[in-house]
Amino acid sequence: MSKLIGLLLILAMVVHVIKPLGLPGLRRRGDFWKIAIAAFAIWSIALVFREAF
Repeated sequence: MSKLIGLLLILAMVVHVIKPLGLPGLRRRGDFWKIAIAAFAIWSIALVFREAF
């Protein structure tokens, strides 16, 4: 499951480089790195909650 999520995130980044998604904060091609930062932050929070509970 985690491999599928990683693959989908990489696919979203590639699609965004080809044609920007147009979401707030993701309007330029150079903003593809924001997808990776958001994914890393969500993954980190999930990891902390998994260890805490």
